[in-house]
Amino acid sequence: MAHTHESNTKRIWLVFGFLSLITIVEVILGIIKPESLYMTNFLRMSLLNWIFIILTLVKAYYIMWAFMHLEGEKANFRWSIVAPLVFLILYLILIILIEGDYIFEVFKNSHYKWMF
Repeated sequence: MAHTHESNTKRIWLVFGFLSLITIVEVILGIIKPESLYMTNFLRMSLLNWIFIILTLVKAYYIMWAFMHLEGEKANFRWSIVAPLVFLILYLILIILIEGDYIFEVFKNSHYKWMF
């Protein structure tokens, strides 16, 4: 019985370490903001933003994998949970980027002034 407890404790620390490592990488990239990533555009967005989005999706997937105990489930069941969430997150990102670009263009090319 104690052996199971040790393995669960080890698993929790591994998950904590992995998620902390990704978060530390995100924070370091946000602080130093490398010019090679920040000033390079891909699909009208900087590579640094794409890295943040990808790392966030990896963290979200790993949280579902570890805390919802999906690693022991069948592949079809895992995908029935993960695929809609990934699709909805990507859709949300797309909508935010389209609307943000539209608002930026409206204020940039019109007589309206920036109020914020």
